[in-house]
Amino acid sequence: MEFAELIKTPRVDGVVLHRPFLPTVEGTLCLTGHHLILSSRQDNTEELWLLHSNIDSIEKRFVGSLGSIIVKCKDLRVIQLDIPGMEECLNISSSIEALSTLDSVSLMYPFFYRPMFEVIEDGWNSFLPQDAFKDLESMTDEWRLSEVNTDFSVCPSYPPLVAVPKDVDDDTLRKVSTFRHGGRFPVLSYYHKKNGMVMMRAGQPLTGTNGRRCKEDEKLINATLRPGKRGYIIDTRTVNVAQQAKARGGGFELEANYPQWRRIHKALERSNVLQDSLIKLVEACNDQNHSMDRWLSKLEASSWQSNVKEILTTACLAAQCIDREGASVLVHGTEGTDSTLQVTSLAQIILDPTCRTIRGFQGLVEREWLQAGHPFQQRCSQSAFSNTKPRVEAPVFLLFLDCVWQILRQFPCSFEFCESFLVLLFEHAYASQFGTFLGNSAADRSKLSLPEKTVSLWSWVNRPQELERLSNPLYEANSLVIWPSVAPQSLLLWEGVFLRWNRSSKCLDEAYEEMVHIIEYNKELQNKVNSLRRQLAELETEDPLLQES
Repeated sequence: MEFAELIKTPRVDGVVLHRPFLPTVEGTLCLTGHHLILSSRQDNTEELWLLHSNIDSIEKRFVGSLGSIIVKCKDLRVIQLDIPGMEECLNISSSIEALSTLDSVSLMYPFFYRPMFEVIEDGWNSFLPQDAFKDLESMTDEWRLSEVNTDFSVCPSYPPLVAVPKDVDDDTLRKVSTFRHGGRFPVLSYYHKKNGMVMMRAGQPLTGTNGRRCKEDEKLINATLRPGKRGYIIDTRTVNVAQQAKARGGGFELEANYPQWRRIHKALERSNVLQDSLIKLVEACNDQNHSMDRWLSKLEASSWQSNVKEILTTACLAAQCIDREGASVLVHGTEGTDSTLQVTSLAQIILDPTCRTIRGFQGLVEREWLQAGHPFQQRCSQSAFSNTKPRVEAPVFLLFLDCVWQILRQFPCSFEFCESFLVLLFEHAYASQFGTFLGNSAADRSKLSLPEKTVSLWSWVNRPQELERLSNPLYEANSLVIWPSVAPQSLLLWEGVFLRWNRSSKCLDEAYEEMVHIIEYNKELQNKVNSLRRQLAELETEDPLLQES
């Protein structure tokens, strides 16, 4: 298919662009295969380059012969284009609708994008499982890297290499995979260096109504326990939901078969409920006319903050079991690709200071989301403005980023990265020139040959100038476990995402620049103090009289 077939009117002059808190711009609107571009001859005006894949929905309005298109984006911005001529307006809108809903992944922009920057480090090779395993080997010899899933036949959503207990062979893993949802047998998620406890993740066990048992599964998860120790199974579903799953062939670990494990149920919402929550929240944030009471009731009705609280609470529970109880943990829900990953990745943010660095956080996203099989292509195909009924879309990853932001806000000096890094990841998960978030699994990315045909987001992020932009000027390395408060009054609306386009950021930007200036000046003064102390010490060694005085 040629993109030209979908573009009825490639160019229109005299188009006026309206954006909140920015002056209107008149210019020429051009449609390409992947971008909507508005360029102007006016001085000091930025061109608008908008990826079609970033467009969630459009609305058309007409007043006489003048047409307006309201473009609602996946990054939650809303812009308006005034287009002279009804026919041109209709042509542009139908072209945008066609180009923003392409089904074929191989037609998406990352396959056509050629970087304008020098690729210093190939991000596709930055966070390989075998490299992460070398770090694990330096701490323990109780685990091995299995190649049982090299061809993705044992578990379609797992990567080719997974860490499993050393005493468990590949035949056992194959048997366990038939007992777990989607073949997702328990694998290592995190090793706690302080006490040797571990966190694993999996899909639900397929016990069914007959209470099916799998001795190999019991052997696998018991292999992670130290002699005389108990473990915790954190099920991200309510008891009722877990019970209902048995009728569909799913279920949970029966205590009689797993006597050394205590099961704890936590109520994390399913993906379809989360999508509805996001839609209600964004609707509330974009309504400029409501009173304080109406705003607060709409915010509460969205349940977004409640979802943030529940996820953080469950992650804190997992971290507490590992660090304070000295117990290993297995986390799963139904599939093990959504709420499970929120919990395992947030627990690592709490426990592991490495995950609070820029590079460590990239490794966490790669390991616990991309390689762990979170279906980004499905979950992020629509955002909060789509007119079609949600099917598989859900802001699971956005909720995780929101939870990270809550912790970052409570511990502003413990993270090497700033809020901008989290916002950047949100944007690129929904629409990007990079191939990192394409596909639903490692198998998809391999089939699409993404490392050969697209550029990795990490190649862009790990450039010196970008690292500087994303760095937190307040950062001081903190090797301690950090325990965030999950009290309702401690959790705030993430304005940097949800109110980003609804208010001017000028004052905040100026305040941030002033803070950076103060920090830099403080460093200069500190260097001067250190220099003067060294000079004084040198003088004292040279002149005995100074020492006496």
